[in-house]
Formats: sequence, structure tokens, C-alpha cells
Amino acid sequence: MTFRVELKSWEEARTTAGPIRHTIFFEEKNPPPGIELDELDPQCVHALAFDESGSAVGTGRLLPDGQIGRLVVLKDWRRRGVGAALVAALVEEARKRKYAEVTISAPLQSAEFYRGLGFTAEGKVVKEAGVLQQKMRKALG
Repeated sequence: MTFRVELKSWEEARTTAGPIRHTIFFEEKNPPPGIELDELDPQCVHALAFDESGSAVGTGRLLPDGQIGRLVVLKDWRRRGVGAALVAALVEEARKRKYAEVTISAPLQSAEFYRGLGFTAEGKVVKEAGVLQQKMRKALG
């Protein structure tokens, strides 16, 4: 199965990214209410992955400070390169914006995935929204 990744503003991405986040966060992660959408979304660049039929299968965002976040992929599309493609698109956008680095607060079970994409762990593991997280960083030199 093939897919494509597009970058969009929140105005363009909201109706597609919001439902995917809601599905993943509430069916799988059980976070505090309201975490799937926040006041930072309008300030971000959003990456969306679409399958051949045009259905959205994953999303992520790049904040103005260079942090990648809210990266989620629908269960049937995991381990097919969608997550890596979303991260690559957001990293490329950060490069275009001349950011020195990108960061992510990675759930511990995803740390290996990000290591494979060139991120390095930094600092202590912390609990955020009930999930153990590791701050990770990737220089864009």
C-alpha cells in the first residue's frame, strides 16, 4: 500500500488531524481530556499522511520552537513507514525554516523508533499525561 504526506496549516488540517488524534489518544492512550487538541495547533505546521483513496492514516505537527508532537498513525498503517515519513516531512520543514534542531518528547516505547531516525535521548525520563517520556533531540546541521 502506498501513501503520501502533505504539510498543511491547522485551518486546512483540523478536520482531518483532529479525528485521527482523537481515535489514537482515546482508544489507545487514555490521556487527560483535551490533550488531543490544544491552543498551539494554529501556530503549527501539520503533516498528514493519506492512503491511495485519500483517507488520512497519520498526522504530526511541528511547533514554532522546533518541537515535533502529536505524532500518531492509525493501527493498520503502523510499521509501513508512515511515521518515519511524517517525521521526515516535519524535519525537512524545520530545515527550510532554518531551525538548528528539532526535539520530541517521546513515549518510552517509541524511543527506539526516534533513535533510528537520528534523534538522541537527553535528560531524565519523566511522566507526562500519565506516560513515561524521554526528551530527544536531532541537530539539523
